[in-house]
Amino acid sequence: MTPGARLQAAIDLLHAIHGGSAPADRATAAFFRNRRYIGAKDRREVLDRAYVVLRRRAALDWWIWKSGQAPQDRDRARLIASLALLDDWTVDRIAGSFDGVDYHPPKLDEAERRIAKTVAGKAIENGEQPADVRGEYPDWIAPLLRKRFGDRMAAEMRAAITAASTDLRVNTLKATREEAIAAMKAEGITAAPTQLSPVGLRVHGRPPLATLQCFKDGLIEVQDEGSQVVALLADARPGMRVADFCAGAGGKTLAIAAQMHNKGKIVACDVLEGRIDRAAVRFNRAGVHNVERKALSSERDQWVKRHAGTFDRVLVDAPCTGTGTWRRNPDAKWKLTPEDVTELEQVQRNILDSAWRLVKPGGRLIYATCSLLAEENEAQIEAFLAAHADFKPVPVGDVWPGAVGGDCPATSDTLSLTPAQHGTDGFFAAVLERVKVAK
Repeated sequence: MTPGARLQAAIDLLHAIHGGSAPADRATAAFFRNRRYIGAKDRREVLDRAYVVLRRRAALDWWIWKSGQAPQDRDRARLIASLALLDDWTVDRIAGSFDGVDYHPPKLDEAERRIAKTVAGKAIENGEQPADVRGEYPDWIAPLLRKRFGDRMAAEMRAAITAASTDLRVNTLKATREEAIAAMKAEGITAAPTQLSPVGLRVHGRPPLATLQCFKDGLIEVQDEGSQVVALLADARPGMRVADFCAGAGGKTLAIAAQMHNKGKIVACDVLEGRIDRAAVRFNRAGVHNVERKALSSERDQWVKRHAGTFDRVLVDAPCTGTGTWRRNPDAKWKLTPEDVTELEQVQRNILDSAWRLVKPGGRLIYATCSLLAEENEAQIEAFLAAHADFKPVPVGDVWPGAVGGDCPATSDTLSLTPAQHGTDGFFAAVLERVKVAK
């Protein structure tokens, strides 16, 4: 592809991301799946170009506003502004690539040319920009973030702008971490152990993992280090009965199965039957055979009542705002609304109010989200414990040595991981144990 054709592909990708409801990573996968003619090198440049625009959307929009123009195609205008502000392209160079020939973007209109002239030679950071523009977040969510982080809010939001690492989990059913590192090295990929997860690896950049033989053989799975830690905190042991109540694509189910050495039983539940069915491909590749897939009609499916009090561990990785994953899906922050937060809080309460029934006395409920907001995390646990006298919190620091190992980063009974402090996605986890209460 020519440089101009790559620019047009990046604009098309931005249209695809903003034109649908799917998160950026899924929209991107579908975009390239429908354009297999785009080679690996071109795909990487198109992806990087589009994600730069997504990550710096607030600042780019601020500069477009500063220009006094109202562009017809906002994504085109943002990309034009990014070329000048972040790549130091001159107006003439931009215009030369927007010439409308050979799959290049159409020529600049008058508004776009004025935007390019306004921002040319400028830095994307500007002292006049308000805090929400510098931090790249919607202004309405600032009070919630400030309540959560206080003086650390600016640093956390800056970290959320950066690109997330590529983390892998070693499938210990098939290989040790050392064996996985050697297998990847043999295929030209350098991987290093992660700091928190004892089964995690981190690789530089975005290598084509799906093409690696060690991936096809099930030695490794893509999973953020924070997500790995959450699964480990279930402390699931061989022979146990475990319910992954919101299993989704099965990432944590796979991690728990390895933790259990394929012994015992895991029931992977989800209300989205298609997702849980697609997870079967991952289970087969990983050599996991102790998982039963169960589609639920809702969180109060009759299956829950029939199996009440029969599980040693119940993991509730609850639907949430995803504020902890903004590094991977930077578009999600702009699709989020205050109403979404309120609705998701209720969804989380409903799920907890049903899932706890599965836990047997002496068993544990592990509640987790990939949210940074206290409303979805600590507040949910406080409300749950106030309503359920037969559950008590188990400090994460007590679970960590046997389940994870190494130094525990938790500073309270619960675990909160953030991009700025731990280099992971934002995750929250709480461990609750069901106890017998005298009548």
